[in-house]
Amino acid sequence: MTDETREMRLKRLHMRSWRRGIKEMDLVLGRWSDDMLATMDAAELDLYEDLLGEMDQDLLRWITGLDPVPERYRLLFARISDHAKAQGTAN
Repeated sequence: MTDETREMRLKRLHMRSWRRGIKEMDLVLGRWSDDMLATMDAAELDLYEDLLGEMDQDLLRWITGLDPVPERYRLLFARISDHAKAQGTAN
């Protein structure tokens, strides 16, 4: 385990959210991180970090509804999707 502070972790996750590889996911996750990362507790950040480890192609299929979201991410991804819709970055 590292001695990473919460502040450093938030900065790292924010950068990973904005630098995905698919522009659509940059916008969805980057805007989510801008608005929501600081409000998340450690367990939520753990799950979000796991989500960031998923392939962009899978994330894009989930956000567009082409594939079902895995159960472990369902609640978090619903929040992200609702946020993206409110921001105009998802249907």
